Amino acid sequence: MASRLPIVLSVVLMTLTASGVDAAGPDRTGWAALVIDVQPCFVTGGALAVAGADAAYVSDVQRATKWLYQKGFLVLGSRDYHPEDHISFASNHPGHDPFEEITLPDGRVQVLWPDHCVQTAGDSRELVDNNLFLELVKKGQNPMFDSYSAFRDDGGADTELHTILQAKGVTHLVVYGIATDYCVMASVMDALDLGYSVTVVEGLLRGVAPETSAAAIADMEAAGAVFVPSVKALN
Repeated sequence: MASRLPIVLSVVLMTLTASGVDAAGPDRTGWAALVIDVQPCFVTGGALAVAGADAAYVSDVQRATKWLYQKGFLVLGSRDYHPEDHISFASNHPGHDPFEEITLPDGRVQVLWPDHCVQTAGDSRELVDNNLFLELVKKGQNPMFDSYSAFRDDGGADTELHTILQAKGVTHLVVYGIATDYCVMASVMDALDLGYSVTVVEGLLRGVAPETSAAAIADMEAAGAVFVPSVKALN
């Protein structure tokens, strides 16, 4: 009986191939994962901690990212990386507090945040295993502009992300991270505008507020993003 095992396996593989099923799994050419801002500044204990972004969440992101890497996805990430004099820091606007909105001299409305993800501090590092990433894109380095999107800052200056994705032939992005209602949403909207197909892993999102997160999810869906509960729901 044992001698017939290779023949049986060959028949099974031929049957799967004939039926259109890839026994080795789907081809992930053109697919990439984009992990948004999973950094100490945004998780429990950080200066701008987001609800639910605790140690268990970071572990979930680590496992999911490793699973995607092992399945053949390119993996990229973004990091907030601010200078100390960044325009979004409330500490740089005497008389104002974090979470206020102010109007800048040029007419822009600016949300003020606690100092976070500062270049000279340890809270700007990536918490997911760096060995999984093809590239970690830094954003928010210009002191005069916020940069919610991984693709460009609020002044219109592009990061290197789109260039890297184009060079690698990426057409479909799987996106997750922090925060649903800010950097995830901005990155997804820019990705859709640039012509990428986008799948968002809802179970790996964490948002600043429930109301704005729900609105962000609705807006992303309306713009064409597809939502799945986990990375293992990808097909």
